[in-house]
Amino acid sequence: MDGWILFALVVLFLIWRMKPAKGVRIISTDELKGVLNDKKVQFVDVRTPAEYKGRHIKEFNNIPLNELNRKVASLKKDQEVVVICQSGMRSLKAAGELKKAGFTHVTNVRGGMSTWQG
Repeated sequence: MDGWILFALVVLFLIWRMKPAKGVRIISTDELKGVLNDKKVQFVDVRTPAEYKGRHIKEFNNIPLNELNRKVASLKKDQEVVVICQSGMRSLKAAGELKKAGFTHVTNVRGGMSTWQG
């Protein structure tokens, strides 16, 4: 019986960790294709420089997640920011950090580069 309680707690914790930060919009990579030409949108790839160098979408600037807090001033808080990573987990964390920093329009790309067909 105790095993089931522990299992349920672990599942609830994982669900809680994966839910988007309040106010973060989630889009698919297909939806991303329709936004890439929008010059008012800031595109940020939060993967490591090595991952970014290996394969990236040209509209995205590389600001690794571990540098985001230091480089957040280079982004405009009143413009939409679209964040991407390899799977969508680091970018979800980055989206939460941007919301806490006062950004109003933050979008995370679900599935990240692993689902990008471009």
